[in-house]
Amino acid sequence: MRAVDGCIVVVCAVEGVMPQTETVLRQALKERVKPVLLINKVDRLINELKLDAQQMQDRFVKIITEVNKLIRKMAPDELKNAWMVKPEDGSVAFGSALHNWAISVPYMKQTGITFKDIYEYCKNEDQKTLAKKAPIHQVALDMVIRHLPNPKEAQKYRIPNIWRGDLDSEMGKAMLECDPKGPLALMVTKIIIDPHAGEITFGRVFSGTIREGQEVYIIGMPKPYRIQQVSVMVGDDRIPVEDIPAGNIAAIAGLRDAFAGSTITTIPDADAFESIKHYSEPVVTVRVEAKRPADLPKLVKVLRDISKADPSIQVEINQETGEYLMSGMGELHLEITEYRIKNEHKVDIITSEPTVIYRETVKKKSPVFEGKSPNKHNYLYVEVEPLEEEVVKALLEGKIPENVKKYKKEVAKQLEELGMSKEEAKGTFAVKGANLVTDVTKGIQHLGEVKELLKQAFEDVCNAGPKAAEPLQGVKVRLVDAKLHEDAIHRGPAQMIPAMRNAIYGAMTLAEPILLEPIQKVFVSVPHELMGNVTREITQRRGTILDIKNEGDMSIIQAKAPVAEMFGFASAIRSATGGRVLWSTENMGFEPLPDFLQDEVMRKIRERKGLKPEPYPAEHYAG
Repeated sequence: MRAVDGCIVVVCAVEGVMPQTETVLRQALKERVKPVLLINKVDRLINELKLDAQQMQDRFVKIITEVNKLIRKMAPDELKNAWMVKPEDGSVAFGSALHNWAISVPYMKQTGITFKDIYEYCKNEDQKTLAKKAPIHQVALDMVIRHLPNPKEAQKYRIPNIWRGDLDSEMGKAMLECDPKGPLALMVTKIIIDPHAGEITFGRVFSGTIREGQEVYIIGMPKPYRIQQVSVMVGDDRIPVEDIPAGNIAAIAGLRDAFAGSTITTIPDADAFESIKHYSEPVVTVRVEAKRPADLPKLVKVLRDISKADPSIQVEINQETGEYLMSGMGELHLEITEYRIKNEHKVDIITSEPTVIYRETVKKKSPVFEGKSPNKHNYLYVEVEPLEEEVVKALLEGKIPENVKKYKKEVAKQLEELGMSKEEAKGTFAVKGANLVTDVTKGIQHLGEVKELLKQAFEDVCNAGPKAAEPLQGVKVRLVDAKLHEDAIHRGPAQMIPAMRNAIYGAMTLAEPILLEPIQKVFVSVPHELMGNVTREITQRRGTILDIKNEGDMSIIQAKAPVAEMFGFASAIRSATGGRVLWSTENMGFEPLPDFLQDEVMRKIRERKGLKPEPYPAEHYAG
């Protein structure tokens, strides 16, 4: 979405607005990408459902109303009204992608084709003639030209949303104006591995011009890089060109260390673009190993390439066992990635059974806990407590800058508006995931000199909590006091990092730490007579039925269920319904694991990770 300024939202005329429609619209509108609507599979309304003209019109009105309802709910206030889709202005088209035809109200006026003609052509099974009279590419492109903005127009309202730098700076002004003569600012959106050309980086040029032979910087990397080749894409073909100006999407060779989300620029210390926030995060992990030891170096490279090309896949090495762990959005996501490793990259691999990624949090505020440095010359006093829900939500949605040090005033203002006290908001010096640490001490000498070390310790704890070495979520760490040695040599990394880490761990063990489990929304469309089979299958998996609607002879079930219970759901639901079912899932965040499962799941996780069965008590961290 970051690469484009407009999108065509395709909705099935038969199924109507689906959960995925809301997901893609939410992502588009968050990125300030303007939508238009194509209602697809119109021929099925006529030939399969046997709807008459009035029933078809009612169906279209319902779909358009639901899409506009989503736009009204999720679009920025200043764009809500302007971005509503309307058949009369041509921002809605109707057609059949399979049969290559589409129409819109302006096209009907221009050509004299009517809905009655469409009805007759479909009914008489003569959609080839219809495709000649109303080709889908012509109608869709006309809709794009009429209603979707050009880069110079779109960047004026998109840049403030995706870049937190100074809009009055040279780069800021150039991006707002989409100036091809300004400094280069490009955001990487995709990486592919070309069998002949190697790694190809795709990105949107927001300002400046990218040229072959140009020296550029990847923000976060120390050295400059030289552009080997720039190309534009025409279908599947890459066409090399000398340069590509602002407002275009470029395919680039020569950016070996870039990844999806990287900022490419000619200014080495420029502000980076905001990272692309995915509405789901990895919740399932498998262990991966090469079938033949000789393939291990190739597997390492393939895993690296895949994680660069698909940011929603995370790869890490288990430091205790040396195993490669691959995490994704769900069972199917990992199965597809495994297929690609075997068939596209030609590496035979063995994968373990999938396991779920949990989160750790706390239920109450802890007492103050003292953390000592190994040399006993430094003391840190810490409290932990649940982070305000509104702050957690804002962090998960990427509304708060990750670089707190750089945007300190902006972060403090946001946190205070979200319900934190002024003292805590002002003292916040690091965020990690949906957790933060704040300094509420008064006048501690030398504290500023060790803040980066305290931040590093906080980030270590956020990656692996004390209960089951799972990531933290929704934890607020308060540094309330400190006693530091006067001599800097006695408060280096080897002293301050363990002191802060132990202080947080100890405080967490006294704050009723619990596990959170990932939850999926489940959407099922099934004939009425099979509804009971579906609800039974869901409730047997600790699922909860949220809503049931009837549409014609189908029941539309909306439910939620733990990811841990959803393994094998695809085959089970097909078996329960004889295959007469449409279903999809969507990750919906984390919820507390039921009390009766907390200890059992914790022990299983610790056993799998090679840890002792029980977590350490608070005294262990007191030094």
